[in-house]
Amino acid sequence: MQKIAQRLSFYTGLGLITAATLMLQIVETRIISVTSWYHLAFFVISIAMFGLTAGAVWVYLRPERYRPEQLSYHLSTASLSFALATILALLVQLTIVTSLPASVMSLVVWAEFAVALSLPFFFSGIVVSLALTRSPFPVGVVYGIDLLGAALGCLGALGLLNLVSGPSAVLWIAVLIAAGALFFAQADLGDGPPRRSGAGWLFRYRGGVLAGLAILALANSLIEGVRPTVVKDQIEHPATIAYEKWNSFSRITVGQPERTRPALWGPSPRYVADPIEQRWMNIDGGAGTAVYRFTGDLNELAFLRSDVTNLAYAVPGLQTGAVIGVGGGRDLLSARLFGVSDVVGVEINPIFIDLLTRRFANDTAIGRQPGLSFEVDEARSWFARAERSFDVIQMSLIDTWAATGAGAFTLSENGLYTVEAWRIFLERLTPSGVFTVSRWYAPGEVNETGRMVSLAVATLQSLGVTDPKRHLFMAASDHVATLVMSRSPLSDQALAALRQAADTYAFPVLLSPQAQAASPLLESIVSAPDRSTLARATEASYLDLSPPTDARPFFFNQLRLGRLLDQDVFTLASRVGVYGGNLSATLTLAMLILISAILVAATIVVPLRSSARSGPSGLIGAGTLYFGLIGIGFMMVEIGLLQRISVFLGHPVYALSVVLFSLILSTGIGSLVSERVPLDSSARLVGWSILTSLYLLLLPLWLPDILLRLESAGLVLRAGLAVLVLAPAGFLMGFGFPTGMRLVSAIDKKPTPWFWGINGAAGVLAASVA
Repeated sequence: MQKIAQRLSFYTGLGLITAATLMLQIVETRIISVTSWYHLAFFVISIAMFGLTAGAVWVYLRPERYRPEQLSYHLSTASLSFALATILALLVQLTIVTSLPASVMSLVVWAEFAVALSLPFFFSGIVVSLALTRSPFPVGVVYGIDLLGAALGCLGALGLLNLVSGPSAVLWIAVLIAAGALFFAQADLGDGPPRRSGAGWLFRYRGGVLAGLAILALANSLIEGVRPTVVKDQIEHPATIAYEKWNSFSRITVGQPERTRPALWGPSPRYVADPIEQRWMNIDGGAGTAVYRFTGDLNELAFLRSDVTNLAYAVPGLQTGAVIGVGGGRDLLSARLFGVSDVVGVEINPIFIDLLTRRFANDTAIGRQPGLSFEVDEARSWFARAERSFDVIQMSLIDTWAATGAGAFTLSENGLYTVEAWRIFLERLTPSGVFTVSRWYAPGEVNETGRMVSLAVATLQSLGVTDPKRHLFMAASDHVATLVMSRSPLSDQALAALRQAADTYAFPVLLSPQAQAASPLLESIVSAPDRSTLARATEASYLDLSPPTDARPFFFNQLRLGRLLDQDVFTLASRVGVYGGNLSATLTLAMLILISAILVAATIVVPLRSSARSGPSGLIGAGTLYFGLIGIGFMMVEIGLLQRISVFLGHPVYALSVVLFSLILSTGIGSLVSERVPLDSSARLVGWSILTSLYLLLLPLWLPDILLRLESAGLVLRAGLAVLVLAPAGFLMGFGFPTGMRLVSAIDKKPTPWFWGINGAAGVLAASVA
């Protein structure tokens, strides 16, 4: 009975630590998406893996300190250090300004950030390393528990971020870690602590540490004393925020009311309006939307007629409409102002609906407006399942710039700007209905505008249209361009109304079936009769204007990496538009990969050289290649599947609750099964490697078509398919690490730390490169 109790306490402690480790990684991704920019958030994944591997190296280099005879003591103190380091790293992180331009100083700042953030993961690495190498339990079972805990951490982070803020979530994670320390102590594996040492003191007062952390987490959840101070380069003053709410894919803040000129995205040059009372809602401190003071009389909103985003409402006969992305509700109110009697607002973020219909219902009467309804869902998934058609579907400037918990590039808006998505939207239009999209416009450039038109042309071509220009009209004002498109050629009546509206409000027409486009490049794009011609047209730009697809859904990244060395990048970066931002993000990416490589070399590769020299050269060479490749492969597969399946499932929450959870869980099951079905012969090992490789190689050949066919299915069916796709990949990959360790140990145990380090180092760099 005692041995069973020891096992349960040990496995529970390990599960809590690994769950907390993944929860911390996910929550940190959310926090850095708020304080900095989403394209930098992936760095958390890389640094977490670095810290874990560095902790394992630390254990290896100190065999005399970490003796199996004191296993519970070492596991418990390392876990308590993990909890305290989590608090320290959070406090340091919130005082560092990471969103600097790529420079020597930004290199220093990011190195400082990397060291601070890696500290808690370093102690987690110590715990996991001790559990795998010092415990008396089978390595496959221990590794399986490790991954099972991490899988549950996906769900834990999801729940926690819907209850408390990001910083408070980190504090509660520290409580979870300290609880894991108590279970390790209860396992009673080995002797107690030395009489006089700081770690011994920490071990003896572990209950007090847990209680103190719980009080701190509870207090911060109530008063939010620990909070971001620098958000997107700006000092954030709590007094300016009327309301704040976090979830797993956003942080929404509502500002105090102010009386000023109504905020419009693309106001007419003839626009004159009296000041009104309005608030600003912000997503991750970067994407804002205005909430107008509205008592219910639509005449109060007459100024919305002067916004170029509402150009499509000039088309006569619009009775039913849908808005993608409700935000502050301005597009819904625009539809009602222009006489659309039945309007549905599809909003992915339930926080916005709660704010408009409940918390700030005294500021806006939108929730009481007749003929207006809300759907809390991801727009693409909702339209794929919808059994009705609309006269107009509007999507204005939908960009949250918010990284979801699943990773930096798993943006909630990625799936909205692809050929497959726009085809779904067009298929939900009535025969003469219009789909209207507004994006940022740089006068004299084509950047986002050009890619939007390219996407529209490719979508129409996929529906069999050979003369896309007849289906498109586009006008601009200030820095916003609005595209109006239809499945059928735009009628003479619709074109006359659109041109009349453009003349009335002095909107320059960029694209019309009745005239040459505003630039030769746009003209060549809209005149393309097929995809090959379109590809040649977009090649003429220094930007990547190719239409995004589900396989490559990065609408906002327009940098051509293959042409960087052929271009005058500094001159191009000074132009108006996206090039400068894309270039800065890419340089930062390269800089972070460099930082990762330096940290890996200094703390993993160099310290472990002695263990590499201790084994046969053939074993070292083959083992280094094996563990390096499985480390790279796992990260590449994980990130690729996360992106692809997340687009299919729609809502970013599902990237955590289905994709990441299933992948990690199935990997853990594979590790557990590897104990019972060991790959202990050449035939089994070769068979496993061939089966794994074939499965992954064949996925791109059959999966995309299946995903498209089932996009309109219910969530249960889509989630079930995702699990069926992910489980075999994770299960097969789960055999890789424990099998390699058993094979190496059977020959020579001395170089195993080197292989452990190589596997971790490969994962660190692959997370950035992927």
